[in-house]
Amino acid sequence: MCMTGRLNARIDAALARKVAYLRARTRKTTTEVVKASIEAYYERVRSSEGPGALLADFVGSASGEAVLSTRYKRLLTSSLGRKAPR
Repeated sequence: MCMTGRLNARIDAALARKVAYLRARTRKTTTEVVKASIEAYYERVRSSEGPGALLADFVGSASGEAVLSTRYKRLLTSSLGRKAPR
């Protein structure tokens, strides 16, 4: 699904000068400067959330034995042995 939209924002004179500088320096349009700025800000915010945020959808989503953390090596060895007999 492709979603596009229009952004309408009020900026002060100092910020307008920065956008103009970026346009001149990079030879990009205002739209390209704004898109790149949003992408960079997004990445910075995402990376500041830490590695736990990347796994948040997966942590606690599986079920298994309550003692799995103490028996996982034995159970894994047994399971692999059944899949690939010697």
